[in-house]
Parts: sequence; structure tokens; C-alpha cells
Amino acid sequence: MQPTNHPTALRVQAAGQDMGLDIIVVEFEESTRTAEDAAAAVGCKVGQIVKSLVFNVASDPVICLVSGSNRLDDRKLAGWAGVGRKKVKRASADEVRAATGYAIGGVAPFGYRQPLPVLCDADLLQYAIIWAAAGTPKAVFQITPQALVEATEATVLALA
Repeated sequence: MQPTNHPTALRVQAAGQDMGLDIIVVEFEESTRTAEDAAAAVGCKVGQIVKSLVFNVASDPVICLVSGSNRLDDRKLAGWAGVGRKKVKRASADEVRAATGYAIGGVAPFGYRQPLPVLCDADLLQYAIIWAAAGTPKAVFQITPQALVEATEATVLALA
């Protein structure tokens, strides 16, 4: 683990600092692309990894911050949006990049090209520290769940 020098990861770090967060992005030689990979790299439980997922809800992108040990229930997302389940679709790789500016496997929970609604899986709040991707498949940062929710103005709900 070492401090990052990757331009995209540094952009995430700067975005966090602009939001008042005291984060330091670190890079690993090994991949942190999946929740399991990230947990192994940082030495934490898989549940402490934040999966920043992008779903299109009635064609609009929504960011879902989900615990690494959970799978998002699209019925709950549809219920939050007040739409039918058929109106909820996981975004494609191109749609993710267009909405967030990041590639799948490195989507950060903030620092997007445009403001997007953010939902946070309530299960993340059980941990003192969580780890989130920082724009690349090898860069992450640690943060408290409360700080992440406040900074992103996330709506907390059961998403699993």
C-alpha cells in the first residue's frame, strides 16, 4: 500500500477534500476491483467495502453505495423511486462512465461530472470504518460511514 499518484485517484482525493473530507487515497499493486479483492488488499471484512453501483431508474442514473457483502435488491430500489421493477436496470459500462466519469471496478462514491442522487445501504452503518474505490481498480480510501453519508447527502435505506 502506498499513497497514490494516479491522476484519476488524485481527482477523487481532491473531490473529497473539496467536500470537507480528510481522506488519503492509497494504491495497491494487486487489484481492488471487486469487494473480495479490496477486502483482501486492505485487510478488512468484505462488508466494509463500499460497492458504488450505478442503476438507471426510469432512465435516470442513481448511485447505490452497497456493502460488499450484500447484493442490491432492485425491488427496494424501485420502491424508493416509486416505479415498477421493470424501470430499474443496472447501468452498462458505457453508461457508468458517462454518468460518473469512472470505469466499473473503480467507481468512487463522489466526484461525478454531474450531481446524482446517492443511496446508501443501511448495512454499511454498522462499521466504524469502510473502504471505497477511488477512481481506479487499484486505489481506495477509508472513511467513516457517517462522514460518507453526510458528504454525499445520501439517503440511507435497506438496499440488500
